[in-house]
Amino acid sequence: MELRNKYSKGKLIASGVIPFAFLVVLVAYIFGPGSYLLDFGVPLPEITMEKVDFVDSEIQVTVRNTGPISIEVAMADVNDRIQPAAVEPDRYLERYETALVRIPFEWNEAEPYTVGLTIEDGTRFEREIEAAAPALKPDLEFIGFFAIIGTYVGIIPVMIGLLWLPFIKKLSKNKYHFFLALTVGLLLFLGIDSIEEAFDVANENLSGNFNSALLIATTIVSSFLGLYYASEKLTGKADSLRISKPVAIGLMIAIGIGLHNFGEGLAIGSALGLGSIAFSTFLIVGFAIHNTTEGLAIAAPLSREKNVILKLLGLGMIAGTPAIFGAWVGGFAFSPFSAVIFISIGAGAIFQVIVIILKWIREEGDKNLSSAAVASGIAVGMLIMYLTSILI
Repeated sequence: MELRNKYSKGKLIASGVIPFAFLVVLVAYIFGPGSYLLDFGVPLPEITMEKVDFVDSEIQVTVRNTGPISIEVAMADVNDRIQPAAVEPDRYLERYETALVRIPFEWNEAEPYTVGLTIEDGTRFEREIEAAAPALKPDLEFIGFFAIIGTYVGIIPVMIGLLWLPFIKKLSKNKYHFFLALTVGLLLFLGIDSIEEAFDVANENLSGNFNSALLIATTIVSSFLGLYYASEKLTGKADSLRISKPVAIGLMIAIGIGLHNFGEGLAIGSALGLGSIAFSTFLIVGFAIHNTTEGLAIAAPLSREKNVILKLLGLGMIAGTPAIFGAWVGGFAFSPFSAVIFISIGAGAIFQVIVIILKWIREEGDKNLSSAAVASGIAVGMLIMYLTSILI
C-alpha cells in the first residue's frame, strides 16, 4: 500500500512537471535554433528618462533602456544645444538597465528646460522640465519639513475626523447605517482616485514596455486578495485576540487608508522635489479638509463600542503617519515604478475595506444593502469627497 502511494505521488508530480518541461523546451527552441522566427521587422530602440535632478552646476538624468535591443548613449543636449556628458557606469545599456547621465550645465531655478539624449543610431529622446528646482538632499531641515507637511495633510485631518464619534454614537440604527454607507462612499472615491493617480504617474514616467495598465490591475487585485485574506483571519480570530469585531474592522480601515496616504505622501514629496507644486496655505487647507473625512471612516464602525479613545488614537496614527514616510520617499528617492506599485497597493486596500464595511452593514441587519440609507450614504460620501477634492 505504501509503495502504491509513493508511485501515485510520483505520477502526480510528473504530470505537473512534464507540461512545464515541454514549455521550457519550446521557449529554448524559439530563442535558439528557431530564432529566425523572431527576425521579422526591425526592432526599434527606446529609452525612458525616469528622473531629472538639478544639482550644483549639473543636470543629472536617470535613464533606462526600455527597448528590445541594447543601446549606447552617444550624446546629450539641453535646449537643443549639445553638451558634454558623462554616463555612469558606462554608455552601453542592456534591456531594462539604468544609467546616470551627468551633464555639466549652469541652470537657473524656475526656468524651463528640455533635456535630450541621442543614442548611437541617431535616435533622440527628450524630456521637458517645466521649472528647474534644486534636487532635495535628505538633511535634517528637509526631513523635518516633510514630517510637518505629512502631519498637516495626514495625521491632523484624520484625528479631527475622529471627533465625529460622539455624534455618530447617538444616531438610530438606520442613521448609523447611513454613516457606514457614507464611509463606503468616501473610500470608493479614494480607491478610484488612487487608480487615476497611478495611471498619471505611469503615463508620465514609465515606458509602455512595462504594460502599466496590467501592472496596476495586477497589483490592485493582489493587494485586495492578500488584505482580504488577512482581514478575514483577523475578524475571525477577534475573540481569541481579545479585540471586538468593530475594532478589527476599524484596524483594517486604518491600514487601508494608511496605504492610500502613503501614496498621497509619495505624490506630495515627488511634486515638491520637481518644483511643480507651490505649497501655499490654501493647498494645505485643501488637503486637510479632504482627508478629515478619513477619520469619519474609521470612527463609524467603532461608534457602538465603549472605551475606544486610546484605540481611536492608535488607529488614527496608523492611518495618518504613512503620509510622512511617503513624503520622505517621494522627495528623496522617487522611483516611478515603485510609486505606481505603492499607489496601486493602496487602491487594492481601499476596495478590500469597502467589502468589509458592506459585510458589516449586512450583519447589522440590512441584508440586501438596498435601503435608502445605504444608497444615499454611498452617494453622499462620494459627493463630499468630490467637493473637498476640488479644493486641492
